[in-house]
Amino acid sequence: MKAIVITTGGGPEVLQLQQVEDPELKDDEVLIKVEATALNRADTLQRKGSYPPPKGASPYPGLECSGTIQAVGKNVLGWRVGDQVCALLSGGGYAEKVAVPAGQVLPIPLGVSLKEAAGLPEVACTVWSTVFMMSRLSARETFLVHGGSSGIGTFAIQIAKSKGATVFATAGNEEKLAFCKSLGADLCINYKTEDFVACVKEETGGKGVDVILDCIGAAYLQRNLDSLNFDGRLCIIGLQGGAVTEIKLNTLFPKRLTVQGRAALRPRNPENKAMVVNEVEKNVWPEIVAGKVKPIIYKSFPLSEAGEAHKLMESNEHIGKILLVP
Repeated sequence: MKAIVITTGGGPEVLQLQQVEDPELKDDEVLIKVEATALNRADTLQRKGSYPPPKGASPYPGLECSGTIQAVGKNVLGWRVGDQVCALLSGGGYAEKVAVPAGQVLPIPLGVSLKEAAGLPEVACTVWSTVFMMSRLSARETFLVHGGSSGIGTFAIQIAKSKGATVFATAGNEEKLAFCKSLGADLCINYKTEDFVACVKEETGGKGVDVILDCIGAAYLQRNLDSLNFDGRLCIIGLQGGAVTEIKLNTLFPKRLTVQGRAALRPRNPENKAMVVNEVEKNVWPEIVAGKVKPIIYKSFPLSEAGEAHKLMESNEHIGKILLVP
């Protein structure tokens, strides 16, 4: 098969399409002929050499895909050759075929094309496991997501709204803010020209929000804490704004605040990932079938142009997900 090989750590130019061996199918896995895979920030980190794949995982990038099952391991139940599926991967999505534990495979939701479904598994599992399983966002609570126009952000806005939350989102220009609004965000904040803490406090009558999903890290930490309501929960899933900072610990005590760091999905064991996938199928897939949540696809590239796709992602000009198609 063909796959994108990282020849050495570096820029997008190090992503090279090469002929490689087919994946070896284990007894508890299915082999998927890939229809499409979606980019994630972790792919750019792997390309640079700062996020190596877990032991035993595929060396090729790609944390999610959609496609058709070509073969089934002897211990697999519930999946058959020919089934159209999408899957959460530990790697290997940037290829024509990928082997994945059966517990990390999902059916294609009704109303979503096989190609579009490639943009669902990673964002759905990330958002559901952090915002709902960890931070316990519930109906009538208020939720703030930073980077509302990203793949994570566009999904988080939709699923939080569908579950009855009031949703605030930050983004960096008017086009992105308008798109967040079209997805259901109740308040859209331009982080380049507005103080999100002041906006949040004004909109909530000084209370703050109940849950924040943050991809920035150090640069936003104190301001996020200042934006939380009593018993507020901050979940940090990225460090785009740095990893080291100081905070005022006395911010935490009066309002009983919780700060959580998301354990990335990729290095988790198959049992844990299967549990998250099962929760997503139970709680998120019905919202997609009902038309309340949809994959947001910005652009597709052929697999041979993976480097161009990475350049687009790192430009931050996109809205939603970027796909690669073998």
